[in-house]
Amino acid sequence: MLGEKNATCEVCGNSYDKCFEVKMGGETHVFDSFECAIHALAPTCAHCSCRIIGHGMETANALYCCAHCAAQHGVHSLEDRVEEKSKV
Repeated sequence: MLGEKNATCEVCGNSYDKCFEVKMGGETHVFDSFECAIHALAPTCAHCSCRIIGHGMETANALYCCAHCAAQHGVHSLEDRVEEKSKV
């Protein structure tokens, strides 16, 4: 963690003493907020283009934010919720 001296956010250019580093894909990135980190690093949904900041849903060829968006691309095998199996 940087913390002691000012660093510069790679997204907004803010010089800030509480910047943090994120290591991803062998590269180190510096941000001043989670908002900037999400903007720079979070994948986008193949259907609606929103940033996927949760687990999302993945096929061999695309990432989706939810099952609805996957279904809009013809992928009907994904579900947002799985019903809990009844206890017998």
